[in-house]
Amino acid sequence: MSVLFILISASLIIAIGFLVAFIWSVKSGQYDDDYTPSVRMLFDDELTANKTEIKKSIKD
Repeated sequence: MSVLFILISASLIIAIGFLVAFIWSVKSGQYDDDYTPSVRMLFDDELTANKTEIKKSIKD
């Protein structure tokens, strides 16, 4: 029976640790940018194309 109390207290400590880490990450701005990832795939080809054009113009 004492093992059950140890397991419950350990799981509560771990859960509280994850809750504190989540609250800290939200307050530090970890989840602020929710727009850029949705449009990043739209501009990826343009950036690659611009890099190859720049390399070609440097060689010429």
